[in-house]
Amino acid sequence: MSSTRIGFLTLLTMIAFAANSVVCRIALKHTCIGAANFTSIRLVSGTMVLWSIARFVRSDSTGRGNWISAFALFAYAAGFSFAYISLTAATGALLLFGAVQATMIGHGLWAGERFHKQQFVGLMLAFGGLVYLLLPGLSAPPLVGSVLMLIAGVAWGVYSLRGKGAGDPTRVTAGNFLRASFFAAALSLLQNSSGNLDIVGIWYAIASGAVASGLGYAIWYSVLPALKATNAATVQLSVPVFAAFGGIIILGESVTARFLLASLAILGGIALVILSKSHYNGAQPVR
Repeated sequence: MSSTRIGFLTLLTMIAFAANSVVCRIALKHTCIGAANFTSIRLVSGTMVLWSIARFVRSDSTGRGNWISAFALFAYAAGFSFAYISLTAATGALLLFGAVQATMIGHGLWAGERFHKQQFVGLMLAFGGLVYLLLPGLSAPPLVGSVLMLIAGVAWGVYSLRGKGAGDPTRVTAGNFLRASFFAAALSLLQNSSGNLDIVGIWYAIASGAVASGLGYAIWYSVLPALKATNAATVQLSVPVFAAFGGIIILGESVTARFLLASLAILGGIALVILSKSHYNGAQPVR
């Protein structure tokens, strides 16, 4: 695979991941589908695409997924959807990314990984940016939505950690999407009165599950072996930025000075941790 193609597919994947935030926000703001139904349709449509790719394109691969990872995936998807009832696309993406990285970094520390001075500086900078973003004030994001997105980020971090070495990532993800769909269906039954299956909302959920999630993950897993660990980790810093641009252009969302300063602190701090970690320890990319 040529470097130009790798670069293009990587960019396409980051845009797809960011599109999840924008599409979910549009669906919950402008349709009456409801967060639970959006989650269910997203997971089911993602399952269909990932299963098709694993079955017909990568038929010799192995991996099945498991119920614990599937529940972590469900917790991410549900928290993500319910958080976007109140959060902007940019704020949600930033909180999600920060929580995912914090979970991965925290696991490394808990496992006995040694951090160097630069990494601790980056960690404190990112943590300070998160605290600043969530401090009470007129421009602070809604607390409930913020907490839900942080939970979603932790769940995705757990899911990513459990997925290392579990087999072919596309097949494993397909199996986990399928299992997570059962949890989401139960949630939809419990929350049935809070949303309706209008056709526009359904199409948004399908776009999120089949295109932004299903195809996005499949493309990412295809280019990941060709990326260095540093590149694979740092390129994901672009996702909140793309989500912010999407929110501004498509949804007309405004970006506050608080968000910009918090973004610089969070993303800059995480970048410092990742780059230092890779330089000293050869960090593994987040999936």
